[in-house]
Amino acid sequence: MQNNRSAADVCRFVIVGGAGFIGSHFTDVLLADEATKAVTIYDNFSSGHDWHIAHHHKDARFRVVNAEIADLDCLRETLSGHQVVIHLASNPDIAAAVHDPDIDFREGTVLSRNVLEAMRQSDCHRILYASGSGVYGDFGTTEVIEDQPGMRPVSTYGASKYASEHLISAYCYMFGLSACCFRFGNVVGPRQTHGVGFDFLRKLREDPTQLEILGDGKQSKSYIHVEDTVAAVLTAHRGASEDFNVFNVATGDYITVTEIADLAVAALGLDKTQVEYVYSGGDRGWKGDVPVIRLSTDRIKALGWSCENSTKQALTRSLVALLDDLEQEAS
Repeated sequence: MQNNRSAADVCRFVIVGGAGFIGSHFTDVLLADEATKAVTIYDNFSSGHDWHIAHHHKDARFRVVNAEIADLDCLRETLSGHQVVIHLASNPDIAAAVHDPDIDFREGTVLSRNVLEAMRQSDCHRILYASGSGVYGDFGTTEVIEDQPGMRPVSTYGASKYASEHLISAYCYMFGLSACCFRFGNVVGPRQTHGVGFDFLRKLREDPTQLEILGDGKQSKSYIHVEDTVAAVLTAHRGASEDFNVFNVATGDYITVTEIADLAVAALGLDKTQVEYVYSGGDRGWKGDVPVIRLSTDRIKALGWSCENSTKQALTRSLVALLDDLEQEAS
């Protein structure tokens, strides 16, 4: 890979799962660059929304393919003539596996295999994959590096992401693909359709006197704004030289769930003393949740990326934007 190309270069991108929260922001950034020749969204709209991307429909460089990733013929034809796949498709509800243990295999590992197989059969040989911090398992307050010894996912979601990373590595080695995999912290921002801040706003709008909080509220993680996330991915796409790369992407600071609840209460203009927090108990939100996550970001920073928003700034901006989204949804 060449290291001196612009973020979009003269590239043609396919965003698999592109009608979702993160994918729509990639579309915004890529189409804002005149060097981008094409952005094609490939999505079945099971969790994505047309309103996320509707403002691009008049752009001649933009196309939407409403189809299943299981349709390899359609996926292969869509990839043809493009250079880069941004693979974001996965199960959006991390806790769902408690009741549906197969969901992360069906909507994670299998989807990744299909994307890779379609790439192998086409002329699109570069993949940027949205993995996650769940691949590490539970290391507590240890700041984990990308080559962390002893990684052991404790959720089927994390296991699915880890399996997908290994498939991508194998396809790079065997079939001449190149890849960057990104282990994100919790991504937040406008158009978000799930997550703790989103859930808190919905609950407080329904009942501003009480807020249910899963676990003990002491869970502590990094929350990164989607703008910083997109910038990190495109920085690595531009600067990473090896055929297979893995990067942690996070803010470097952390916040507890109770502190997020406080931010949600403030965003709604509520009196904190009038809101009762009701904790479900235990040290984590659900079976498979990792209550404390610390990510080293030295590797992505070495390529020139820096995070513009702290965790608190990212969440505050996100909550304001989500309130606007929820109000438009209700009107």
